[in-house]
Amino acid sequence: MERKKKEAARVYRQQQIAPGIYDMWISTTLARQARPGQFISVYTQDKSVLLPRPISICETDAANGRLRIVYRVAGKGTAEFSGYEAGRRVDILGVLGNGFPLEKAEGKRVFLMGGGIGIPPMLALAKAVEGAASVDVIVGYRDRELFLAEDLARYAPVHIATEDGSVGTKGNVMNVIEEEKLEADVIFACGPMPMLRAVKQYAAQKGIEAYISLEERMACGVGACLGCVVRTRETDHHSHVNNARICTDGPVYAAEDVEI
Repeated sequence: MERKKKEAARVYRQQQIAPGIYDMWISTTLARQARPGQFISVYTQDKSVLLPRPISICETDAANGRLRIVYRVAGKGTAEFSGYEAGRRVDILGVLGNGFPLEKAEGKRVFLMGGGIGIPPMLALAKAVEGAASVDVIVGYRDRELFLAEDLARYAPVHIATEDGSVGTKGNVMNVIEEEKLEADVIFACGPMPMLRAVKQYAAQKGIEAYISLEERMACGVGACLGCVVRTRETDHHSHVNNARICTDGPVYAAEDVEI
């Protein structure tokens, strides 16, 4: 893997695609090495915001040297990013974290499961999964603001759950599996912690492999704040305890290897 580096990149274009949700393409050399499930850290120009903001990679265009992030405005840092226009300098560090193990999809029935702001990395995955027997994208939204659903549908069948029942199945992604009687051998998932706990439990009950991204738990994204520690089955060889920093050791783990 290439070493991570900090780079002064440029905004190629940006638009708002749902209330509070922004879609930004960045011109950067990092696009050539990014893998599904990895992320970048984005630095603000506001010096009162000390640490960068980790944001998952939604899509890459290696040929044109661009990568795409889709993020929710959640505080001062992301509010600043939402005002960036084409040509604006944006300082990023990447690429960071481990990706989803695509080789596990070979010849298997695969679920790509995303909830809320865990949906964006599913697009890079949907484009990259090759050799699978079948792929079903299962995504959960609050309401009918179905950001990225059309993008995902270009690569695989998309099954939708909404909390308010306005589109698709009323409820969550697990309700979709039950209602549509879907089956898989391998799950790749990213989303809120309650969703990931449900995925882990479902995979254990069914005896299938599941790989989950804990990106929601990250804070600084660069290992500085220790705000993203998760208990693991394996003992860390440096600290000799069963803890790992999600941003440096993850964010993708085999579900059975982490306590969530």
